[in-house]
Amino acid sequence: MHLDEARGELVAVGATFDAKGWVPATSGNFSARLGDGTMAITSSGKHKGRLTPADIMHADAEGRSLDGGKPSAETGLHVQLYRLFPEIGAVLHTHSPGGVALSRAFPQASAWVIEGHELVKALPGQTSHEARVTLPIVDNDQDMARLAEAIAPALLAKPAPPAYLIRGHGLYAWGKDVAEAEKVVEALEWLFAADLTERLYRAGAQS
Repeated sequence: MHLDEARGELVAVGATFDAKGWVPATSGNFSARLGDGTMAITSSGKHKGRLTPADIMHADAEGRSLDGGKPSAETGLHVQLYRLFPEIGAVLHTHSPGGVALSRAFPQASAWVIEGHELVKALPGQTSHEARVTLPIVDNDQDMARLAEAIAPALLAKPAPPAYLIRGHGLYAWGKDVAEAEKVVEALEWLFAADLTERLYRAGAQS
């Protein structure tokens, strides 16, 4: 993928996610790995629903600016994923109500398990609704190096997760390209909402 193509795709994702309420204010960040190993990534402090190609900066494989743009403080989390998984071509980070609520609802949980949902088949490598997918949850931390170190063991688990949650913060999801990463986000956001609704229904039925 070339830089201009990546910029166009990330701008489009920003508009889509903003319309769904998944990246309020200036939250979230998106990136795509380019053919030469560098990356296109959203500049710090930009509203994702109002992105222009100029708001997508060019950075090297370590997240350092190549064009004078200011990288997000969370660029290191993108770098970590690209370094661990050569097959990843895009990383999308959202701050949705569903993802944040689910991560906060179980403050002691280190993971969220998805099973029995038809939509699990939208996740890479899954072919059956009977699949059991584990999404790691890591506590939030303003120190990105420490946060990356905390999530690393879960990322190296077999099978590797398709995404992870930062408690009270949001979702990091990825795919072979921007389109696949977008599909993963959409599937997981639906699953967050479905899980929370089901839990509320059950709690009401038991009261």
